[in-house]
Amino acid sequence: MRVRAKLKLEIDPRAIELCVRCGTCRSVCPVFEVLGWESRNSRGRVMVVKALGEGLAPDSEVLDSLNTCTTCGICAAKCPAGANPPEIVQEARRGLVSQGVMTGAQAGFRAKLNASGNTFGELGDRLGWLADRADREGRKERSDSVYFVGCLDSYRYPEVAKKTFEILRRFGVTLLPDEECCGSPLIRTGSDAKKLIDKNLRQIREIGAKTVITGCAGCYSTLKKYYPPDLEVVSVPEFLAGRLSELDLKRLDMAVTYHDPCHLGRHGGIYDPPRKVIKAICRLVEMKNSREDARCCGGGGGVRAGYPDLSLEIARRRLADIPPGVDAIVSCCPLCIRNLRDAESEVEVIDLVDLVGRALEPNPDQSSRDESPAD
Repeated sequence: MRVRAKLKLEIDPRAIELCVRCGTCRSVCPVFEVLGWESRNSRGRVMVVKALGEGLAPDSEVLDSLNTCTTCGICAAKCPAGANPPEIVQEARRGLVSQGVMTGAQAGFRAKLNASGNTFGELGDRLGWLADRADREGRKERSDSVYFVGCLDSYRYPEVAKKTFEILRRFGVTLLPDEECCGSPLIRTGSDAKKLIDKNLRQIREIGAKTVITGCAGCYSTLKKYYPPDLEVVSVPEFLAGRLSELDLKRLDMAVTYHDPCHLGRHGGIYDPPRKVIKAICRLVEMKNSREDARCCGGGGGVRAGYPDLSLEIARRRLADIPPGVDAIVSCCPLCIRNLRDAESEVEVIDLVDLVGRALEPNPDQSSRDESPAD
């Protein structure tokens, strides 16, 4: 017999009652597709949260139910009744964590982030990718726009951070001197991110920036929702799409497909800008499921950290949507890129900035002609 925990879970009952238990979410939930348990789909999780509010003890099964949600949002996008299960799950996680109820993975994640300011526990220089001393010293101390790099590009994909900044600095964009994690991983897994948000925000204000540009989908959705509304938050694909005429991109003889990150697409409504940039460079072939119907990579919501096998299996199933004959998968989220690569994609997985970088490179044949002595 379960012991009822003395916990107070404050979830708006109206949000829960919006779910009419129709089961539409079962047909699209990426976790349910892999695990097949009712408690591992959106409808089941809403029922679990309702039961928690009525006194259900949050045992390991309950925690696994709530923490296997990637917060991809496809259930909310498809729900005919307008329910938003990821918001309900996130609030339930927050309520439990605030009372000390969490998985080991959640606790470890929080400790690592609070100690280091990044998701990897790295103690090295976050701006280590900016190796050139002149670049560091020449960084503008004040600007209307700042590039928010994010943890993954800062520590795992420094070449993407460098390429992005090389492009953005042409337009007067600068960097935060002491950027920390945007707070997304803590918020998604139920912890408080105020300390990180306040530190980043203080630097943004000191620089005088009104616009924050980011190449990470998770950072984008977090900056958009949890930072002050007077900040204009712009994704890198939006920024690039609005400046194609100034970039002088050359056409590449290749075909690519585009993976819509959940927190940029369904959560942010950013679908056309990355496609506009791609089409300016090469041929775009859409995935089997794209835009609002795009399948999750499996990396979000703390699932990559807490349930790595599940995360990679979701990524493998996403790879099944790749159309034949493409040379690369392009995305605008480093976590999606990491998960799809780790799922052993047979097709190269690259950031949109990588593609732009290739299109900015001078044509070798043209360079040779330019360097040849005149006749």
